[in-house]
Amino acid sequence: MKKLIDEFRRGWQGIAQPSLLFSTVFAAGCLAASTLARWGVAQIRPDVFFTPYFPAVFLAAAVGGARAGIATAIAGGVLGVTVSFSNTNVDTARFALLLMFWAVCGFAIWGVEHYRTIVTQQREDAKRLVKEEEYRKLLVEELQHRLKNKTSTIHAVLHQVLQDQPQVWGRIDHRLRALSATDDLIARLDGSGCDIKDMLRSELGPYGHVRFTLNGDSLFLPAKLAVSLALIFHELATNAGKYGAFSSARGLLQVSWTTSDGRLNVTWDETEGPVIEKVGPSGFGTKLLQSALRAFDGKTEISFLKSGVHCTMQCRIPAA
Repeated sequence: MKKLIDEFRRGWQGIAQPSLLFSTVFAAGCLAASTLARWGVAQIRPDVFFTPYFPAVFLAAAVGGARAGIATAIAGGVLGVTVSFSNTNVDTARFALLLMFWAVCGFAIWGVEHYRTIVTQQREDAKRLVKEEEYRKLLVEELQHRLKNKTSTIHAVLHQVLQDQPQVWGRIDHRLRALSATDDLIARLDGSGCDIKDMLRSELGPYGHVRFTLNGDSLFLPAKLAVSLALIFHELATNAGKYGAFSSARGLLQVSWTTSDGRLNVTWDETEGPVIEKVGPSGFGTKLLQSALRAFDGKTEISFLKSGVHCTMQCRIPAA
């Protein structure tokens, strides 16, 4: 029984074509049930000849495929003509109804087969996407592994070069370790979430904990949103280190965030940094800032003020 149920399920879902025996028995059962239903209807309306066989044709085609549907339609038409549950005679009107019945059945069978083709194609596309996702994860893991190796190599080379300059090495060592920790955090976010404070501390730590302040309540970010924000914070922090507040001895950064009605609002304020006289053309970083939150109905706006870079981010917080 379990095997028959599984065969029915696979046929109905279009996973595999049932065996010829199963399709024949199933179609015969549908015809028998339809004939019984026709007999019941004939007690009230004796001139109903073909309508009860429509469900039989549809079910036979949906489970057994086009061949089973066509065979059921032919058999149903023959039964509708030859089997009578009243004293009515076979006339030309019944043959006209037979042609209409077969035409409608043909259209229904075509529709079922078209649907099965679409479902099969979608199932193949889903399998292909799963394989591509697995391949993407493999590549990402390989890139992360290589990045860790390069970071470790750089760390080892600098330590060897600066081993007789402990003060200089002390200032570089913790920054390299913090940068490596941020890379690890972003890698982990692909499968889980994290708290926004942990993310910001990991990203901004290399620049010195006295250089920035974080204002906001503890907030857990789902994985996809966390990855997007991590990329944005990394881009802003990198720019602050090159051109903004962190490139100046007195520069400071304040990051604030609030939540309201399921939306997150983040403000990035740099002060005491060098004045940016001219802004160059938009590059990859700017495009990243502008597009990273679109998937969450959000946007990012950045302004280059005399006091420093001012950036606001807002987006929807998806369910964890």
